[in-house]
Amino acid sequence: MYLTWLDSNSWLIEIGEQRILIDPWLVDSLTFNNLDWLFKGYRIQERPIPENINLILLSQGLEDHAHPPTLKQLDKNIQVVASPNAAKVVAQLGYTQVTTLNHGEKFTLNNQVEIKAFPGSPIGPTLLENAYFLKELASGLKLYYEPHGYHSPQLKEIAPIDVVITPIIDLGLPILGPIIKGMNSTLEVAKWLQPQIMLPTAAGGDVIFEGLLNKFIQTHGSVEEFQALLDKNNLATRVIAPNPGEQVAF
Repeated sequence: MYLTWLDSNSWLIEIGEQRILIDPWLVDSLTFNNLDWLFKGYRIQERPIPENINLILLSQGLEDHAHPPTLKQLDKNIQVVASPNAAKVVAQLGYTQVTTLNHGEKFTLNNQVEIKAFPGSPIGPTLLENAYFLKELASGLKLYYEPHGYHSPQLKEIAPIDVVITPIIDLGLPILGPIIKGMNSTLEVAKWLQPQIMLPTAAGGDVIFEGLLNKFIQTHGSVEEFQALLDKNNLATRVIAPNPGEQVAF
């Protein structure tokens, strides 16, 4: 299995001879509802769009996971597996093979990789997006991905997991509370899943953020602090923090 962090929440996962592109934001800027003054992210350099993609996997329908400018540039005939909210985005963009996964449902990619949706991040008061469990059927290799640090206790049924991709650093706003849950939430899921390695996601990488909201975002934690926390709790899990574009082999 090969894992390449493409920055922010975007990953290329090569597993079971399949190339899976997760939550891609690779071109153009990132805004929410075109409110540049409130929040805007942009890249110093655009990422090349990977070739020969077998599946696009979308965990959420928000722009930082289902990024319309990037999705417009990808081949609309690529298969998509998405949360119900994200499925609406790609359907409107003209994608022809869209599978919606509700929590607990499964999808098998080319008889090689099984994907199961778990409860993920709450978006507003009523919407609960997706986390994903991926299993290579030939080898039994297991991977879990959740980009905001919200983990369902249902995950205990699939332990142990080989690789976990989730945030390690906390991001929050005064009064409103956490946007991304890192340290304590990730320690809890490490205890549940006993992964061999954990890879942080949702960090900035080579991205620059600006706007009014960005001035109030508070961060807490680091890779070094979290590895120390794992060691303190007698967990053998190793944290690997790749640079954007760097491939990790497992």
